[in-house]
Amino acid sequence: MLILTRRPGESLYVGENIRITILGIQGKQVRVGLEAPTDTTVYREEVYKRVEEENRRALITSNEDVLVAATLWNEAKR
Repeated sequence: MLILTRRPGESLYVGENIRITILGIQGKQVRVGLEAPTDTTVYREEVYKRVEEENRRALITSNEDVLVAATLWNEAKR
């Protein structure tokens, strides 16, 4: 992990198209501004983890559905 120190008003770039600016600090919270291309999806970590979990569940369900469908199809052929 790269660790950088920035003050309010200072920025850093991720690649050529993503700019992160520290807007302010209040107690334990840091306000961060993010400029990224409109086709770049940005998630808060907790939302990203929830999306990953839902996608994982959907994949498991899809695989189970395919197995059930294959079993039913094989039974119908007999």
